[in-house]
Amino acid sequence: MKFAAGLLALICSALAIGSAHAQVSAFATYKGTAGPVDHAAYAAFLETYLVEDDGVLLVAYGAVSSEDKAALDAYVADLQALDPTTLARDEAFAYWANLYNALTLQLILDEYPVKSIRELKSGLISIGPWGRELAEVNGVTLTLNDIEHEILREFWDEPRVHYAVNCASIGCPNLKRTPWTGEGLDADLTSAARAYVNHPRGVSVSNGRVTASTIYKWFREDFGGDEAAVLDHVRLYADDELKAALDGVTRIRKYEYDWSLNEAKQ
Repeated sequence: MKFAAGLLALICSALAIGSAHAQVSAFATYKGTAGPVDHAAYAAFLETYLVEDDGVLLVAYGAVSSEDKAALDAYVADLQALDPTTLARDEAFAYWANLYNALTLQLILDEYPVKSIRELKSGLISIGPWGRELAEVNGVTLTLNDIEHEILREFWDEPRVHYAVNCASIGCPNLKRTPWTGEGLDADLTSAARAYVNHPRGVSVSNGRVTASTIYKWFREDFGGDEAAVLDHVRLYADDELKAALDGVTRIRKYEYDWSLNEAKQ
């Protein structure tokens, strides 16, 4: 009986996952009939609470007022009330990236103080909150994993998506100073890629040995599938100094990632 019950639970779980994926696939098409999304409240939050420290943009979580937290919550609610499939494709990318980043900020603020986002759970044995059901768009319940992996990575053939979403960690590419928008998206993604690649937490070279962010290992398939392809991707955005240091390099010696909270100290 226990075996049968367990098997039934497994089948139901698989069906649920399949159903959820089918629902998320509804976000594959963008009709391009709606105007730009209003990100003013989010822009005000970023302008007030982002602080730069040695090339890393940090968030002054401890300084966020109750009024500004309420404004962020209202912004997240407003995004969920929109139908992103009515947006143009670039505007839709911006919508999903902003929703991901605002939800992550909301998560940290709801449970602050924390030392790392990995302290937040989505289940008894989980590490991190990425499997939590956090949003509902067009009647589809979504997690951060859904937004990043099932929507952005799935429907945009774009490795630079990894420079657009921020996981509230030092090791992550910067949270953008201003909201993502459809206008100028390509240039903004390139700017974000350059900022990360040319910072030591992205890529560094010492005596011909490369240390790279673990992002390039976790998502190697998005950057071409092997280390040579990852290095070719890096060279596209490397400044002259880094490009020279990478000359003749064919492998990455080690990968590192700092999960410490991207918090500006008060």
